[in-house]
Amino acid sequence: MLISDHIHSGDGMNQLTKQLLAALLLSTAVYASSGEFGANSVHAAENSAAILSSAASQSAVIQSTVRLRSAPSAGSKVLSYLKEGEKVLILEKTNAYFYKVRNKDGEIGYCSSQDKYIALTTAEAAPQPLPAAPAASTAAASIESVIARGMSYLGTPYEFGSSRSDTSTFDCSDFVRQIYLEAANIRLPADSRQQGKWVKESSSAVTDISGLKRGDLMFFMSYKGSSAAAYAGIDKSAERITHVALYLGDGQILHTYSVSSGGVRVGKLSASWTNRFLFGGSVIH
Repeated sequence: MLISDHIHSGDGMNQLTKQLLAALLLSTAVYASSGEFGANSVHAAENSAAILSSAASQSAVIQSTVRLRSAPSAGSKVLSYLKEGEKVLILEKTNAYFYKVRNKDGEIGYCSSQDKYIALTTAEAAPQPLPAAPAASTAAASIESVIARGMSYLGTPYEFGSSRSDTSTFDCSDFVRQIYLEAANIRLPADSRQQGKWVKESSSAVTDISGLKRGDLMFFMSYKGSSAAAYAGIDKSAERITHVALYLGDGQILHTYSVSSGGVRVGKLSASWTNRFLFGGSVIH
């Protein structure tokens, strides 16, 4: 009987899939043991396994151009862009904010699971998150929890001097304080200057941006101008802190700083922010 004859039979398809997958794994093991298993063979095996398991995946349509990333994190490398109207296959819901998807070219990566970026093409329930992999360390897990909590507040309006007992609006220090309190049960001081003092007393202050780690707090001085020359000769060790943000890595920061900017957002660490940077440091070690 031809393989195509099996495709229309649910039982036949399941049996064939199992047989093909078993044969694939057996041949992989044979080549691996012989030392002749190259990188191309590895990729072919992974792609074949993904195709065989696609029946458990779900199709979707991109609603607005979104980044396809190398990992389920806003700070990870951008592989390409998924364009509006493009069809993709959702392989899994990796966490609360990202889908693992395969595009029309077979490229696999991670994109935002927000409705404004992607929509399922059927009425089926969205794939559920896989169990989280064991964390590299308790500190790393706590930092990711803080970041995830911060991402859940994206778009929350900005209000200078916002109430510390209300999460409907935030200013910069209120936002940072709230996400550390909710995700890590760490109660930071209520304003950015005191938060900066807390970081200096609790960890080593970093004045070189390249020395920052994901999850570190960053502290900034007042805006003096758009060029580096406007900050030349300023003794930054004596400058007053006027803003705080959370560093995500890869030149990105999570923060809120004005009504016009849209409230809580992920932004690039532009030259303007770099010129104003005073120091940073870890809250969780």
